[in-house]
Amino acid sequence: MSEHDELEAMKKIADALEPLDEAARQRALHWANSRFRATRTGNADGGSTSAQQFGATNESTEVTARFETFAELFEAANPNTEREKALIASYWEQVCQNLPSFASQSLNAGLKDLGHGIGNITEALTALKNDRPALILQLKKSGTSRQARKTYKLTQEGMRRVQTMIRTGNTVTEAQ
Repeated sequence: MSEHDELEAMKKIADALEPLDEAARQRALHWANSRFRATRTGNADGGSTSAQQFGATNESTEVTARFETFAELFEAANPNTEREKALIASYWEQVCQNLPSFASQSLNAGLKDLGHGIGNITEALTALKNDRPALILQLKKSGTSRQARKTYKLTQEGMRRVQTMIRTGNTVTEAQ
């Protein structure tokens, strides 16, 4: 494959994703990542893998390599509170699925699929955002209403917290 072919493929992807709203774009990227997940440790120019590009550490890559599904990660981390559930779902979206950011709606959809939906995902994420150090960052808000779509990113501290939960098999965040 030539560099021109690669650039042309990237252009087609960008053109296809451009008209979608943030939630639809995240779902499409999630599907594409799952469908075309690379197993090599670096790219053609010797650069880092996509997990590293999105802020995942070597430790997080090693810890999450054993989880093929969100259900396996959720079981290993054993979250008890809604905040912990939101944190685990965030980790799955950003680190395990190699996404640079995520929408709250996609988190709760994944949790509902497991039978662990959260009553108000925005409140749980706001609590994680208000922790010091913050475990989640809000990147943007689309719309002006209180229910506007928000996009988030897990912080390095948030990643460390989840990795500790996975290693210990129990919760480490404060109660709600």
